[in-house]
Amino acid sequence: MKKQIIFDKKNVVVAGGAGFIGSHLCDYLVKSCKVICIDNFVSGSERNIDHLLSNPNFIFINHDMSKPIDLESIEALKPFKIEFQGVQEIYNLACPMSVRRFLENRLAILLASSYAVKNLLDLSIKYEAKFLHFSSSVVYGPRKEDNPNYKVKETDIGRVDNLSERGAYDEGKRFAETMVFNYRSMYNLDARIVRLFRIYGPRMEAGDDQMIPDFIDNALEGKDLYISGDEDFSSSFCYISDVIDAISKFMNSNLTGPINIGSDVDVKMIDFVKMIIKEAGSDSNIVFEERKLFYSQLILPDIHKARNQLSWMPVVTLENGIKKTVFDIKAHKKLKKSE
Repeated sequence: MKKQIIFDKKNVVVAGGAGFIGSHLCDYLVKSCKVICIDNFVSGSERNIDHLLSNPNFIFINHDMSKPIDLESIEALKPFKIEFQGVQEIYNLACPMSVRRFLENRLAILLASSYAVKNLLDLSIKYEAKFLHFSSSVVYGPRKEDNPNYKVKETDIGRVDNLSERGAYDEGKRFAETMVFNYRSMYNLDARIVRLFRIYGPRMEAGDDQMIPDFIDNALEGKDLYISGDEDFSSSFCYISDVIDAISKFMNSNLTGPINIGSDVDVKMIDFVKMIIKEAGSDSNIVFEERKLFYSQLILPDIHKARNQLSWMPVVTLENGIKKTVFDIKAHKKLKKSE
């Protein structure tokens, strides 16, 4: 790679940029960078990036990252002068994680956790770009039955059933981390890993069997809210803007990770749902049902590393986060009805 000339702003790639988290990351990055958003809408949504399409510093490319991509041959990217400037940062959020369509997307998930990661890492080598891989708390496995309040550290070794129904996602995330780690050591890449826990906020897809947006959607419709499991079901919840703040601090640090990002406060799901019902002004009932595949009590994070080394911690209260998320889903429902 010849010496890069940065004309005015960094070129950054966000793979999976039309998804819930990816689109918020694009919003943040486009303020100071030229953003190349790559997605194929398997689980992302055009509505998440519609507001960015007219921005000259944002270009969307419809592409499946499990297949190689030649950025310099794409006509739409000519204004970014990639052949001269290259790419400075690559963010990998590419994974078609639709809960409702999980079983039919298993092969796509496996390819996203292998071929897509490889293709993006190869781009990182080509352009000597800083690389950030978005991993998940699932690499640690389920909560400890004998110690459900245990907070998992980055140094803990997880346990995953690779042959379970959800093994394509859980084991895929572990394999992807292994690939990033080995590319980093073999090619001296600046490749980083962040492990996200349960994240929520605007742009979560309702009607996809995801707990939080479906709770809100049903509350707005006055329908019953179904909690998977019993009254002891609990989880932690971290609002999206806190995650973007953590990513910014992480990328501006000297850390490579992995690093846990999420809330370490355990919340009973019934209390969380009651807050949604109150904010929605609903009279919905709460019903408990049999546990579903992805309605799991994720293990809690130990976030001391993020606190001490990034000076980061979640600051958005659950009340404010729910208020913003309810407002977004309510506005989207009104927009759909008017179409």
